[in-house]
Amino acid sequence: MAGPEQARSSRRERWREIVFEAETPEGRRFDVTLLWFIGLSVLAVVLESVPSIAAKYGIFLRTIEWIFTGIFTVEFIFRLYVVRHPLRYARSFYGIVDILSVLPAYLTLFFPGFQSLQVIRILRMLRMFRVFKMVRHVNGAELLVRALYAARAKITVFFSFMLAITVIFGTLMYLVEGPESGFDSIPTSIYWAIVTITTLGFGDITPDTVLGRMLTSVLVLVGYAIIAVPTGIVSSEISKLDGCDDTDACPSCGVHGHLPDARFCRRCGAPMA
Repeated sequence: MAGPEQARSSRRERWREIVFEAETPEGRRFDVTLLWFIGLSVLAVVLESVPSIAAKYGIFLRTIEWIFTGIFTVEFIFRLYVVRHPLRYARSFYGIVDILSVLPAYLTLFFPGFQSLQVIRILRMLRMFRVFKMVRHVNGAELLVRALYAARAKITVFFSFMLAITVIFGTLMYLVEGPESGFDSIPTSIYWAIVTITTLGFGDITPDTVLGRMLTSVLVLVGYAIIAVPTGIVSSEISKLDGCDDTDACPSCGVHGHLPDARFCRRCGAPMA
């Protein structure tokens, strides 16, 4: 009994390396093939949203989408089979993304005749989540995610400061301009402040008074002065993390980005060997 069981375990471990690792030729081929499937599936969703194309090729595109949905479903089940701890992977970021990439297609089966409703359109758009499966295969993507996580405290302080600035300037513009110029409430004025400080400048609400225009000028300059702050924060964290990662995936949960001498997973704590 030990022989067949050991052989199955060895095959399972071999498939885990192909599915989760990228160092072997088989693993690279698996990743490239999966990327093509993801790209083609997203292209089918995009083309179906064009009325003229959907009128001629709607049935064909929907068939293609279901084929890809089946492929991604089998892929997810296979990942659960080869990983050492399926529940850990299913609860991980990539496991959730895998579920979101196929779940909306199956949910539409329970809502026949409701395609015209806005909620169903949103549900169908959720199929675009499958594009985020590409993150697993793009070099440096997880490094960026880790840098954002490491900088979360600084980014939170920055956005809190931005929120305070927009509330202050929005309130001032409400007092200076008033409803006559379109600033009919403080929330509306805060919306104007957000649009102004981010230099979007929609122009749907504009000040009429000299003082209001002066405040607008100050807010625009403030926006230009601080617009690069988040980039600097994230770049600093990336420089700290860059160069110290390898591509080994945890055999239990599949997460990447460990130190070369790491003995345990940085996420779930499972042994790396």
